Amino acid sequence: MERRLAAIMVADIVGYSSLMEKAEEHTAERVDCCRELVQDKVGALGGRIFNTAGDAWLAEFGSPINALRCAAEIRSALAAGGDTEDDPLRLRFGLHLADVVVRGDDLVGDGVNVATRIQQEADPDSVCVSAAFFDSIRRNSPFAFDDLGERRLKNLAEPIRVYRLREEMARHRLQSAPTRVPSTGERRPLSLAVLPFRVMGGDEDQRFLAEGLTDELIVELARFRRLLVSSRSASFALADADPVKVGDTLGVRYVLEGQVRRIGDPVRIGLTLSETEKGSVVWSDKLARPFAELLDLLHATAARIAATVFGRVEDAGMITARRKPPATMSAFECLLRGIDHHRLGGVLEEHSREAVEWFTRAIELDPSYAAAYAWRVCAASDLPEFRFPESGEPDIRRALELDPCDAEANRIASFFELLKGDFDQAATLMWRAMELNPSDAYIRARCAAVMTFSGKPEEALRLLDEAEALDPLLPVWYVEERGVALYALGHHEEALEALGRLVFQTFRSRLYRAAALMALGRREEAGRLVKETLAGKPNFTVSRFLFQERHRDPMLRRHLRRWLEEAGLPP
Repeated sequence: MERRLAAIMVADIVGYSSLMEKAEEHTAERVDCCRELVQDKVGALGGRIFNTAGDAWLAEFGSPINALRCAAEIRSALAAGGDTEDDPLRLRFGLHLADVVVRGDDLVGDGVNVATRIQQEADPDSVCVSAAFFDSIRRNSPFAFDDLGERRLKNLAEPIRVYRLREEMARHRLQSAPTRVPSTGERRPLSLAVLPFRVMGGDEDQRFLAEGLTDELIVELARFRRLLVSSRSASFALADADPVKVGDTLGVRYVLEGQVRRIGDPVRIGLTLSETEKGSVVWSDKLARPFAELLDLLHATAARIAATVFGRVEDAGMITARRKPPATMSAFECLLRGIDHHRLGGVLEEHSREAVEWFTRAIELDPSYAAAYAWRVCAASDLPEFRFPESGEPDIRRALELDPCDAEANRIASFFELLKGDFDQAATLMWRAMELNPSDAYIRARCAAVMTFSGKPEEALRLLDEAEALDPLLPVWYVEERGVALYALGHHEEALEALGRLVFQTFRSRLYRAAALMALGRREEAGRLVKETLAGKPNFTVSRFLFQERHRDPMLRRHLRRWLEEAGLPP
C-alpha cells in the first residue's frame, strides 16, 4: 500500500444547499466559476485536486507553505470579484499535514478526515490549520495566526489544536523564503557561503545555538572587506544543498559547513571548508572549547578561514570594526534564544512576548549589551501595545550609545529617524549599518528603501542590484522594493511588471500596483487589488499604509493617498 506525506487543503462553499434552493441554475453557474478559480490557483502553486464533492474540493500539495498561500489567494480572489457577483461565494478552509494512503488518484485516511473536520468547524471566509500543519510553516509563514486552542472535532478520538489565519504579515527581518531559482552563474573570486550549522545528535533544543552561531560567523567573516560573503537569507534557503549546488546557485567559490553540540559547558564544533567546482574539502577542523570562550573562538576561526581563502592573512586596515562582545555568555545565550523566538515574531503574538522576555533577561545579565537592546525593539514592535516612538526609542538610543558598531542597532535607529521625518539622519544610519555588515542583503535592501523614501530611487535600484548579488534567490522584499523604487520614479508600467513578478503578492505590492493602475487610468483593476488587500488585511487603511510608506516628496504622498482612496481603500 503506497503512502506519502502531503499537505491537505479542504475548501467548502458556505451555505451551498441554501443557495441551490434559492436559485439552482444560477448557483450552479457560480460554482463552476469558483471551481475554475480553485483549479487555477491549486495548479499554479504546485498542487492537485484529488477529490470533489459538489461544493467542496480536496487538494494535496508537496509544500505546506504553498497550500497556505493557495487558500489565502482563493479567498482574496473571491473577495476581489473572482465570482463576478456583488455578493461573492464564501469559502472556508481546513489544512492539515499528514501521512496519507494513496488509492489511485485519490488520497484517503485519517489525515484527510482531520483536514475535513477542521474545515467544517471553520467560520465563513476563514482559513484554519492543524497544529501539525502550523509547526511545519511557522518559521517561514507570510501570515499571522490566532491560536484557537484544542478542539474536539466530530468522530475524532483525540482533540486537535487549531490555528486560524488572521492577516498577512509585513516584511520580517528573518524571513528567507526564496522567490526564484537563479540560473547557474559564474563563480566570483574570494566568495563564500556559510550554510546553517547542524546540531550533532539531532537535539532540537540546541537548534537556536546552531542558527545563532551561523549568524555570528557570517557577520565575523563579512568584516573582511575583500571577502564576498553570501547573505544569510541565501545561505539558509540552501541549507540542505551540497557545495557544488551552492556554488552553482550563488556563484561562490567556497562553502563553509558546520556542526555544533553542547553537552553541559563544553561546546564542540566541526567545520569543513569546501571549494564548489568539484566539492573537494580545502580545510576542516574540530574544535572544543568552554562556552565562555565561544565568541573568541568564532573570531579567530573567521580570521583563519579568511586567510585560507585569500592565501594570506588580511591586512588589519581591510577589516571593519568588530561589535562589542557581551560581558557574560549567559547574556549571549539569552540573546540567541530571544532571536529564535523573534524568528516567529508576528506569526503568533506569544512568540514576540517570549522574545522580549529573553532580550530583557539578557539586559539584566549584562546592562551594557547593545545587541539585546536593539533586538528588544524589533521584537516589541510586533506587539499591539507598541507605540512609536516612545515604546522603543530609549532602547535603540541606548544600543547606539553602548556600541555604535552594531549593524542592527544602526538599521533599527534609521527607521526610527525615517518615521520621525529626519531623512538625512535615517540615510546616515542605514549607510553605517551597511558598512558594518556588508554581506547582509536585507540591510542593503532596507538602505534601498530609505533611498527611495528620501527621493533617490535611482540610488535605490543600484543598491538592489548589489543586494541581488549577495542573494540571487531574491526573497520577496527585494522584488517589492524594486517595484516601489520604479513607482517613485513615475515608471508605472515598469513598476507593475516588477511587482507582478512576485511569486506571491503582499499587501504592499498589491497597493503599489493599485496606485500605478490608477495613475494609468485602469480603475477597475486597481479596485480589485484593493479588495484583495482587504481580504487578507481586513482593517487596513490609507493612513496606516502612508504611516509606513514615508516618502519625502509631498506630491508623491498626495497622489498615493488620492489614488488608493479612489480605488476603494478606506481613508
